[in-house]
Formats: sequence, structure tokens, C-alpha cells
Amino acid sequence: MLARDPRISGEFISAAVAAGLASSGVDVLDAGVIPTPAAAFLIADIGADFGVMISASHNPAPDNGIKFFAFGGTKLPDDVENRIEAHLEDEMLTPIGGDVGRIRRFADAEDRYVVHLLSTLPHRLDGIHVVLDCAHGAAAGVSPQVFTDAGARVTVIGADPDGLNINDGVGSTHLDNLARAVLKHGADVGIAHDGDADRCLAVDRDGNIVDGDQIMAILAVSMAERGVLKDRTLVATVMSNLGLKKAMAAHDIRVIETRVGDRYVLEELNIDGLSLGGEQSGHVIMTKYATTGDGILTGLHLVAEMARTGKTLGELASVMTVFPQILVNVRDINHHGLGSDTAIADAVIAAETELGDTGRVLLRPSGTEPMVRVMVEAADQPTADRLAHQLAAVVREQLAL
Repeated sequence: MLARDPRISGEFISAAVAAGLASSGVDVLDAGVIPTPAAAFLIADIGADFGVMISASHNPAPDNGIKFFAFGGTKLPDDVENRIEAHLEDEMLTPIGGDVGRIRRFADAEDRYVVHLLSTLPHRLDGIHVVLDCAHGAAAGVSPQVFTDAGARVTVIGADPDGLNINDGVGSTHLDNLARAVLKHGADVGIAHDGDADRCLAVDRDGNIVDGDQIMAILAVSMAERGVLKDRTLVATVMSNLGLKKAMAAHDIRVIETRVGDRYVLEELNIDGLSLGGEQSGHVIMTKYATTGDGILTGLHLVAEMARTGKTLGELASVMTVFPQILVNVRDINHHGLGSDTAIADAVIAAETELGDTGRVLLRPSGTEPMVRVMVEAADQPTADRLAHQLAAVVREQLAL
């Protein structure tokens, strides 16, 4: 199965991918423009052998990428991707005649996904006014319909994709417009997606941002109360806010940490059949209903919790106190020496000693460029800023190229 987001380059890349697969003997169902989580769901729903999603997610329109999904709609593990790359120079398959693949339109792809999303809700969203920011992306054709069908009153922004405006000043990476729209329309909540709709961030009725960690906290506490949070365990990444851990501890919910990346969250979820995990960026995985982060699904269940409890989003989000967090990127350095440098280790220990249990330090090398990300959380912003920049200076001095 093949799908894409609405960026202009996806038109010819999808054509090339379809042609390449069909010429190698693969039958292709082309779903057109749908969200990434819709593609993942449909791969499993129709029993496709694998799927291809063409999207650059939250990146600007000139960027694009190709995501592969395995049978069942799961992302490929690193070792499988490495094996595929190792075979890229192998001799190509060249079937002829009736052995070539066929390309067909997946006409009801979007409708199947909408029905699936609605089937996950425990009750309707009647009486709640929602502003949706679709990032001029793949959510534009689905999210407004689903929220409306679920009973919400819906106001929509960022839902006019032209192939060039995806994520351009809108969506989950630009929440100012959503906050203004919520205040302007007197809405109860704002929901923001990114270009391929695998993320969900939110804004409460007062214009305050509710990030992925807060969303996970709300959902985890709700699921634990209802007895559906498997093993009372939440899976998050090392970048999740310390406030999330403290909030979960207060509700007797265990937190398992993984590397950054929703694929690693999913791998951990699958080990013990856990039910909820995600990232601060808004990738939230609810394994009962999805095999990947699903921004529309997450938004629906977040608003459903408002409807279930009768509480505002701000009241729900108060379950977690967000610790001030700063991230400093130290570029153009020899990041491979990070783990062996004693001066850096000593600086980290000193910072951690000062913070005690009121904060934490994380130094993480980039996997794609010569850069180290220095993250510090503290009880107050000035302390976080000071320690982060002190550590960044030590890293720059010790690892300069």
C-alpha cells in the first residue's frame, strides 16, 4: 500500500515509487493523500505485505522522505532498514508480461480510517468546541470530519493544502495561530497536528500550550483510573519532562524510558504488551488502536477525557507540573568523544549534585551530524539556563573539532 502527504514533491515521488514497485512485480494500492497513522492502520486492515508513506512529517514543503511499514503496519526496526540498504545495489527484479504488478486506486482508504477512529471513542464529544489546526497537511481531509461526526463543534484552521504551504507557520510546530484562534472563538480546546498527522499538541481555553508529556499524563491517569493502563506503566523517552515522572509516581504509575524516537517507544510497548507511550513532541501511541503515533486519535481521546470528566483541559493538565527545560545544541564538535571525556563527566556530576532531585541533566549526541544536545531541567528557568550553557561551554571546549 502506498500513501503520501500533500506536499508537491510527493506527487512525482509516489508515481516513481509505484512504478518501481509495479515493475518489480508488486501490486500497489495507492491511497493518495492520507495521514501516516491512517496508512499504518490500513496496512494492517487490508493485510498488505508492507506499506510506503511519502512524507517529511513536520518539515517544510521542500523536504520529503520515504517511510516503510512492515506487515501489520509497524515501523521497521533499525536492523531491517540496514539490511534493506545493504541490498540497494543488488540486481533489480525484471519481471515481464503478466508477472509485473498492477497499480490500483485505494478508493475507500479515508472512509475506512474515519470509521476506525470513531469506533475507538467510548462516548461522543457533544457540547465541546474544538479548534483544529491541520497544518495544511494530511489531516485536513480527515480530522475535521471525525471531530464533527463525534459530536464536537469544530472550527478549522490550516486546512487548505496547496502542496507548498504544509507546516508553513501552522500546525504543531507553530502553536501561536492556534492559541489566537482558540481565544478568538471562545473555544474549549485547540488541537494541532503536523504535516502527516502523527502528532498532537493542544491548547487550553486560556491559550496555554499542553505538550505531549502533559497529554500522556492526562491519558495515563485516566486509563489507570479505568483499569485499562496495562501494568500501570507508561513508556516515554529520555527527553520527557521530569514533571511527567513525578506526576506518574504520585499516581503509582511506572515510567519506562527509551531512546528518542517513536519506533523505540513502540518496541518497548510491544515487549510486554503495554498500552500507552509517546514523546514530548506529541507522538502518542495507544496500542489498542494504533501501531504508531496517531495525532487525530490522540486528539479525540484527549477531548473525550474532557467530556468524560466535565473538566477543562487546563484542569486536566494540572495533574503534571512542567519543570523548566532548556535544550542547547552544541554544533561542529567531535561528538564521538562525549562518553570518554572526564572533564565533561565531572561537569555533569557537579550540575546533577546542585540540582539534586529538583532537576536533571541529559547530554545526547546527534545521530546524523557532529552535534551534542545539552538538556537541563530545573525547578526554575534561570537555574536551567545557567547550567545548560555552562555545560554547553565545557562540551564545546573539550570536543571542538
